[in-house]
Amino acid sequence: MSQASLSRIAAQERLLTPAEVASLFRVDPKTVTRWAKAGKLTSIRTLGGHRRYKESEVKALLKSISPSASDNNQRLGGN
Repeated sequence: MSQASLSRIAAQERLLTPAEVASLFRVDPKTVTRWAKAGKLTSIRTLGGHRRYKESEVKALLKSISPSASDNNQRLGGN
């Protein structure tokens, strides 16, 4: 993804770091990376190769699963 494309996405929507996503789901950031590799979350790569996640997609996933954080982790296959 080009820097221009990433900038357009960032201007339209807030992008979250793995640590921010992990905090919402109460899991380790490495678990969030595994979810992205498994296709459970879409990640966007920065020029430096870091993953970022669309806030709207993360919030939709969080809302679609049980409100209990421990249940969220189990349903997504986390630690």
